[in-house]
Amino acid sequence: MMTVTIAAPAVGVDALLSTLQRHGFAVLGSTAVCDWLSLSLQDLQALQPAWNDLPPDRYLKDGGRYRRRRHGCFVVEGDAVRRVPDRAHYQPLEYNALHGGMRRWFAPLTPALLEAPAWTRLLQRTAAVASSLRGAQPWYVEAHPFRIDTTGGIGRPTPEGAHRDGVDLVAVFLLQRHRIKGGESRVFEADGPRGQRFTLSEPWSVLLLDDQRVIHETTPIQPLQEGELGWRDTLVLTCRAGGFLGD
Repeated sequence: MMTVTIAAPAVGVDALLSTLQRHGFAVLGSTAVCDWLSLSLQDLQALQPAWNDLPPDRYLKDGGRYRRRRHGCFVVEGDAVRRVPDRAHYQPLEYNALHGGMRRWFAPLTPALLEAPAWTRLLQRTAAVASSLRGAQPWYVEAHPFRIDTTGGIGRPTPEGAHRDGVDLVAVFLLQRHRIKGGESRVFEADGPRGQRFTLSEPWSVLLLDDQRVIHETTPIQPLQEGELGWRDTLVLTCRAGGFLGD
């Protein structure tokens, strides 16, 4: 059966904020991401090796072995970025029906990632979008590098289904799709009937979500060829006002 892929509705940097305000989400292609961050694609691609060093997620309640990840926390105020001590990742059940209510301790971010020239810029610019939406203030940022692979034949980027994260802004950067099909992004109004689906396929494209207005999910991935290992690498950054969830 043929797989139909719907292109992501990418906009330019100049339309980022207005699109986010109008629709609750916005997509930038890789060229626009580079413009937005004032970085080259090579600067961003230099981060990729860190995704080859992600430990397995030990908390998957569905018994899966398809998710690998790390976690780190920061406070960003203007251009000032401060790393804070490692802490458990926490979401209430109202936001994550599958893994909510658990304090999940993931492996910390590696020095190689934290010291990469592009890393601080990613945090600064993502937090700046949150300030444009909600007003300038300190942002409590959690960073999640993910690899979802096809171990067992299928990988689930969002095993909890369509959800909110309980924050103000979510940024989902796609780094790589390797020999997979599926992985469609779906964004729905939190309090309405409308939704949109599309596939992020361009390395270093990004989906930005106003988490108070929309819910989101990503469909499962499968290998292009049966028995072959494929994977989808993403970086998820969340910005929350007032403190981290669980404080």
